[in-house]
Amino acid sequence: MPAVTSQDLVVAVDVGTTATKVVAFATDGAVLAEAERGYALHAPQPGHAEQDPQEILAAVLSALGEVVARVGAGRVAGLAFSSAMHTLMALDGAGRPLTAVTSWADTRSQTQAERLRADPAGLGLHRRTGTPVHPMSPLPRLAWFAENEPELCRRAARWCGIKEYLLLQLCDAWVMDHSIGSCSGLMNLEALDWDAEALRVAAVDAGQLPVLVPTTHVVGLAEQPAAAVGLPSGTPVVVGAGDGPLANLGVGAVRPGMAACSLGTSGALRVVVDRPAVDPQGRVFCYALAPGLWVVGGAINNGGIVMRWALESLAPDLGEGAEIELLAQAAQVPAGSGGLLMVPSLLSERAPRWTSLARASYVGLTRDHRREHLLRAALEGVVLQLALVLESMRAAGLDVSEVRATGGVMRSELWQQLLADALDLPIDLPDGQQGSSYGAAILGMLALGLVGDLDAPAAATPIARTVEPIPDNAGVYARLRPVFAGLDDALAPTFTALRRLDLSLRR
Repeated sequence: MPAVTSQDLVVAVDVGTTATKVVAFATDGAVLAEAERGYALHAPQPGHAEQDPQEILAAVLSALGEVVARVGAGRVAGLAFSSAMHTLMALDGAGRPLTAVTSWADTRSQTQAERLRADPAGLGLHRRTGTPVHPMSPLPRLAWFAENEPELCRRAARWCGIKEYLLLQLCDAWVMDHSIGSCSGLMNLEALDWDAEALRVAAVDAGQLPVLVPTTHVVGLAEQPAAAVGLPSGTPVVVGAGDGPLANLGVGAVRPGMAACSLGTSGALRVVVDRPAVDPQGRVFCYALAPGLWVVGGAINNGGIVMRWALESLAPDLGEGAEIELLAQAAQVPAGSGGLLMVPSLLSERAPRWTSLARASYVGLTRDHRREHLLRAALEGVVLQLALVLESMRAAGLDVSEVRATGGVMRSELWQQLLADALDLPIDLPDGQQGSSYGAAILGMLALGLVGDLDAPAAATPIARTVEPIPDNAGVYARLRPVFAGLDDALAPTFTALRRLDLSLRR
C-alpha cells in the first residue's frame, strides 16, 4: 500500500441497479482499491421492479468500509456519489421507508404514462423537464401511487430516490442533485426548480421533495456512519449525479461531437451540451451533469439482456463456454442475418419512441435460418435500436462524429464491430470499464478543489483501441434501418391486442 502522504484521493460510491461499486481514485485516475456488493431486484407482481433500501444501505457501508480500510482513512479527501436514475420510494416523517425502492425497470405505471403521453400536456412536460413521459420515470409512478395507494400517499411525508435516501442516512442531508432531479420528470430545466404542473400531475407538493442542489454540492458524513466505515465524522461527501451523465465524464466524452455509449444489460447513447434542450418531437432526454453541462441522448432497455436470453433459449445445449461458441457462430453470418430482423424488446423499450407497448419479435424468419442467424439478428436488433437513437439525436441538431463505448458486452469483438457498423462511426474503447465511478470521482475532485476543471481528467482517459466500421456492413445496416424503424408502427396493433389478452393467457 502506498505511504500516507496527504488527502489525495476521492472514493466514488456508484449505486447501481443490482450492485454498488466503491472505487478509490487518485487524481491521475489510478485505481487504488475497489469493492462491490450485490443485491436483489424483486418482482413481487408483474410489472413491479423493487429493491430493499436497507439492503442497499448495508451494501454501501460494507463496500465503503472495505475500500477505506485498504487505502487508509488519512488519504481520503472525500466521497462522491453516482446513482442509478429514475428510482422512487416513500418515507414517513422520521425518514423511514414506507415502500421498497422502485427502479427504472418498474412498469406498473404504463396506464398513467400512456394517458399522459396521449395528452398534449405530456410533450410539454417532456420539453420542460427533460424526462420522457414513460413508466421508467418517477412522475407517472407517483401518479400510479396516488391512484392505487391513496392511504400510503396520505402517510408519505417525503418522496425521493435511492441516492437521496442514502444521503439522508449517511449525512442527515435532505437534498437531491440537479442531475437526479432532471431525470425525475418533476424538475424544470430552465428554473432548476420543481415544475408546478409536473407536481400537480404527480399529486405531490414541493415540501415532500428534497431540496435541489448542484451536483458539486458538498455535505458531511454523520458521526455514526463515519465510524462504521472508518472515516472521520464530517468527511466531505459530494452529492454527485446520475450514473448515465457521469459515464460520459468517466470515459472522457465531454467534447462537442463525442458521444458515450453504455452497453451492458441495457444501453444508452449520450452527448454533452452546454445548455438544456429537448427536440420538438420529444425523442431525446436531457439530464444535468454539472453546472453549465447537460447530457442529451436516449436509453434502450435491451442490451446484454438479449444475449443472456439467447444463451438460455437458443443454446441450452452448449453448456460451459456457450457464449464464446455462439458469438463465434454468429460472427460467420453476413450482415443482415439473411433477411431476418429481430425487434429485441424483451423488456419493452424506451428511446426513441418512449412507449411501453413494444414486445420482442422476429420478422422474416424462413426455414433457411439457423441458430446463428437468430443470435446475430438479436444482436443486430440491439445496435439498430441504438442507431435509431443516434438518428433522433442528429434530428435534434446534435453533431455526433465519434463514440466512446463501455459496458459488459463491449468486451466482445463481435459486439464492438456490430456497434461500429450500425452507427457507421469509429468506436473508441477506453482502457478500463469504470465509467460512472470515475465520472463521480472527477466531479468529486472538482468540488473538493483537487482539480481545476473537468476537462483535463476527462481528456486523460486512455483509449485501448478504436474499431472502424466496415463500409459494406455499414451500408447493409443503413438500408435495414428504416425497415427496422417501421416495425414498431406495423406491429403496434398486434402488441395492443396481446396486451389485452396477456392476463388471461397467463392462467
